[in-house]
Amino acid sequence: MHAGEPHVVVVGAGFGGLYAALALKRAAVRVTVIDRRNHHLFLPLLYQVATAGLNPGDIAAPIRHVLRRQRNASVVMAEVTGVDPQRRVVQVEGSRSIGYDYLVLAAGSVTSYFGHDEWSAVSTPMLTLDDALEVRRRVLLSYERAEWEPDEERRRRLLTFVVVGGGPTGVELAGAVAEMARHALARDFRRIDPLSTRVILLEAGDRILSAMPPHLSDKAMGSLAALGVTVCTRAAAEKVDEEGVVAGGRRIPAATVLWAAGVSASPLARSLGAPLHRGRVLVQPGLNLAEHPEIYVIGDMAAVRRGEGLVPWLCPAAKQQGRHAASNIARAVAGRPPRPFRYRDHGTLATIGRSAAVADFGRVTLSGFAAWAAWLTIHIFFLIGFRNRFLVLFQWAWAYLTYERGARLVTGETRARRGADGAP
Repeated sequence: MHAGEPHVVVVGAGFGGLYAALALKRAAVRVTVIDRRNHHLFLPLLYQVATAGLNPGDIAAPIRHVLRRQRNASVVMAEVTGVDPQRRVVQVEGSRSIGYDYLVLAAGSVTSYFGHDEWSAVSTPMLTLDDALEVRRRVLLSYERAEWEPDEERRRRLLTFVVVGGGPTGVELAGAVAEMARHALARDFRRIDPLSTRVILLEAGDRILSAMPPHLSDKAMGSLAALGVTVCTRAAAEKVDEEGVVAGGRRIPAATVLWAAGVSASPLARSLGAPLHRGRVLVQPGLNLAEHPEIYVIGDMAAVRRGEGLVPWLCPAAKQQGRHAASNIARAVAGRPPRPFRYRDHGTLATIGRSAAVADFGRVTLSGFAAWAAWLTIHIFFLIGFRNRFLVLFQWAWAYLTYERGARLVTGETRARRGADGAP
């Protein structure tokens, strides 16, 4: 790296930020990647960690390791607390600041409880590895406590799991919890029958997987029903507490509530003073800001226009935006104007358990085993690093043949003892 080269700061090492940094490998710039964690996380497989299908290291890669051969890139593990566009600095925890010539904001999203932040204390989201491990802990601990619970009503509550949100994350999580109960845990206990587990999926809208065609939603409903999942549509969560959930005016007693209902952009979006759309930054066609063209906003933080609507907030879109932002930065360094971003829709997929999935590729839609095989291939391909691909493929093959889940560990026992009335 040369001190006189333009300095590009990338905030966030998710799909958008990491691929932006990688795409600048041969550009005449210095790159600094800032993230509050030291790893890149493959979010589409987070539910597999939450349901003991994979270990955390299988879907995460250290940022420094990914960028180890990129000589113009360095990594700072810290939390960015704000951006000062006038001074061209990002503010970092500890009252420090880092200057930039170009800025790529890819800080992702945070869990949204739609104005009910108090629900965060009694439900578990699904955005980070810590979240996934907490879900795994709560789910497995519920079975352990149910095994020794003499009261039938409390035991039934311990074996009831409510998933709030019928998007891809909620559907995949509900299916995985039900499949784990039916297969992986079926013979592990002596006093309870894991087959009596109740998994309830709540969706506020008319159907699950609303971004997909209706016939795929119906296929997903059928696959979930085959696993024993109860799907309740038009059932928005009205109250979430230690006893369970109130939805549609009905109380559902449950010891474990898993939140997959919504996310909002990182609070950094508001620090820019730029126009917002539902909390996300409205960007120009080149993914930068009109008043500060040296600032690029991508991924879950950005509202990118696409015809009458917006580019979806999906991992493939973030990757494409990261590469495009890097290309436009290289063009700006060379004194050339930015190019408008064009999203290439590679389709949407969701898996609902063993050999069951749905896939929407536009003109082509798949369901059942064919969709599951496509889902498996695509997710393996997009994992960072050969080691992760090999390990995940091996573990999935083993799980497919044996129904076993090798990561069934209850961690965080000290925190677990804080639960009252048998709740995790």
